[in-house]
Amino acid sequence: MLVKDKMHLVAILALLGVFGVYFLGLKVQAENGVVMEELANNLPVIESTTLLPSAQPPVPNITHEIDVLLTAYSSSIDETDDTPFITASGKTVRDGIVANNLLMFGTKVRIPELYGDKIFEVQDRMNQRKSSYQFDIWMPSKQQALNFGTKMARIEVLD
Repeated sequence: MLVKDKMHLVAILALLGVFGVYFLGLKVQAENGVVMEELANNLPVIESTTLLPSAQPPVPNITHEIDVLLTAYSSSIDETDDTPFITASGKTVRDGIVANNLLMFGTKVRIPELYGDKIFEVQDRMNQRKSSYQFDIWMPSKQQALNFGTKMARIEVLD
């Protein structure tokens, strides 16, 4: 026989009852007259998808602002040295990299007029003939860099 004793039979019936209430919408009435569907509707529901509170990223502190000339560059051979995908700091190029000769590698800056709260990081250098107040934004393609053109903007240097 599939069911060995009364305990197994009760457990199987209970599981079938729960399955019927939750998945099939059946109404099952308990001995005290309470409909199981009503019990199911009154169970607490967890509305959060995490058990831990989410941490907000720290708000960066602006140390100072600088008016600069903005240009753009890509990893094309005619715009870089013989390692076009490696920055002067040794990092691989990516979105958010800027080249500048004034600030130290790793300095974070924002350009709110053009990019809102996006944070850029100085990881590359420009030709020495360029001004310290020129920033070159890395772009994935030469055409995007050309389309960017030249702009004047105020940058925020972050701590």
